[in-house]
Amino acid sequence: MTLIRRFFTLVFAASLATMAVAQDGKLNIATVDMQELFKQYYRTNEAQKQINVERARIQKDNNERLARIRELEETLGKLRKQLEDPALNDSKKQTLFKEWQMQQQEGIALDRERREFLQRRNQALNEKMVQRMKGILEEIRKLVEEKAKVDNYDYVFDKSGLSTSQVPFLLYTKDATDITAGLLKDLNKDAPADSLPVEGDPKPEIPAPATETPAGE
Repeated sequence: MTLIRRFFTLVFAASLATMAVAQDGKLNIATVDMQELFKQYYRTNEAQKQINVERARIQKDNNERLARIRELEETLGKLRKQLEDPALNDSKKQTLFKEWQMQQQEGIALDRERREFLQRRNQALNEKMVQRMKGILEEIRKLVEEKAKVDNYDYVFDKSGLSTSQVPFLLYTKDATDITAGLLKDLNKDAPADSLPVEGDPKPEIPAPATETPAGE
C-alpha cells in the first residue's frame, strides 16, 4: 500500500477511536471511492498530460545522446577493422590505436553522462509528480470532509482503500450511502471540455512515493 493510500485510509478510519453515536442511536455512514475520484478528476488528467510531455522531452534528449554514442560505436568498429589489417605498419597502427582509445573513452564518458542524466531527470519528475498528485488528493479530501459536515455523516470510508495485506479495507457497511458520484460532479463542474478524462484512455493510479526509474536505458 502506498504512503498516500495509507494516508487516506488513516484519515477516514482514525475517528474510530472516538466513535460518536448520532442522536437517534444510529451512525450516519457514507462511502467514497477515492481512486475513482482521483482518476476522473479533470485536474488529475491535466497533470498527467503535463507529465507525459515532460517524459517525452526527457526521452527525446536521451535519444539524441544515444545517437551520438552509436556514431562513436560505428567509428570504433571501423578503427578496429583497420587495426586488424596485417599490412598496417607499426607507426600507423599506433596512431590508430591511440585514436581508438580516445574514441572509446569518449563513448564511455558519454554513456555514463547519459545514464546520470536519465536518473536525475526521471527522479526529479517523479518527485514533482508525487507532490502534484498529493496536492490534488488533498483537494479531494477537503471536499469529502466538507460534504460529510454538510450532510451530517459520522464517518466517510474510502471503499477503494487496501490494508497492508492488500485486502480491501472496507469489506461491508450496513445502510451506507455512496457519495462518489455527487463528489465527482462537484469536482468537474468547472472543468474545460478538453481537460475531462476520455473513456478508454489509461487512467493514473494514486501514485507511490518517488523512486528512481530511469527510462530508455
